[in-house]
Amino acid sequence: MPASQRGIAEDQIMTKPFGGNRVGVLMGGTSGEREVSLRSGKGVLDSLTRQGYDALGIDVGADVAERLRDENVEVAYIALHGKGGEDGSIQGLLETMRIPYTGSGVAASAVAMDKELTKLVFRHRGVPVLEDSYPDRSKKLDVSCAEAIAATGLPAIVKPLSEGSSLGVEIARDERALRDAVGRLVEKFGRAMVERFLSGREITVGVLGCGESLRALPVLELVPKNEFYDFEAKYTKGMTELICPARLDAATTERAMKLAVAAHRALGCHGVSRVDFIVAPDGDMFALELNSIPGMTPTSDLPEEIAAEGGSYDSLVLEILSSASLVK
Repeated sequence: MPASQRGIAEDQIMTKPFGGNRVGVLMGGTSGEREVSLRSGKGVLDSLTRQGYDALGIDVGADVAERLRDENVEVAYIALHGKGGEDGSIQGLLETMRIPYTGSGVAASAVAMDKELTKLVFRHRGVPVLEDSYPDRSKKLDVSCAEAIAATGLPAIVKPLSEGSSLGVEIARDERALRDAVGRLVEKFGRAMVERFLSGREITVGVLGCGESLRALPVLELVPKNEFYDFEAKYTKGMTELICPARLDAATTERAMKLAVAAHRALGCHGVSRVDFIVAPDGDMFALELNSIPGMTPTSDLPEEIAAEGGSYDSLVLEILSSASLVK
């Protein structure tokens, strides 16, 4: 259908990325982050519609390939979070269907979703990370936990290996609590990660753009009302104070921004990412993880950072859309 028949003015097509194409916003899915993804997707879809795009939302299920084909989707905006949407799976399908899509490619998405692989790459590329351990399911639980304590000490953070939004994250302060937490997470999620617990300032840095336009956004400081920035604190309005720019001196701010870009490049990410850090009282800084599809909900970090830079939610959506491609 010609763009003029879709109600999109010719000047919009010239000035807006993919202005003459039908944009499918992929959201929902089947991961534990489904509800968050639906909120992200709605925000993106509303923004694109508001800006004159021929856009539609697609709740991703087993029939996603048919939906993409039947709806004549020409470019995909991925607003999925968690397994099936952030781990390279949907990216591989879109590449097979030759549909340009936003965000990182198959390999970078898969690595970023796996915390062990992410930290291996970070260590190799000089991005500082905390001590960690990965309980082996072939060993007895007591043996795996003893190995973890030797590596990380106590207290320790226990996390699912391939989940986002702080799903399942627990703090273990003694050996019994660690054993119980690892047992629960391995049973529920398959694999777990144990990491040294560090009480410090939690910050996050968005990375946006491609090529010469690649840049770090202003550093955002997170002050949760809970003990740490868990799922409730992330997605419940009023549960976390967002301070942007963060209360850091100039040197620490610059280091955080440089490390975020270094982490993005180390994993081979494309278009957008967000890197979470913990800053110790002595100023040491450690990368916790990289999110290859940051949230776009009203309480998400990336929109807060773009606002501090002087941009808007709509401009953020367009910049991410402009990164859509098959070559990453």
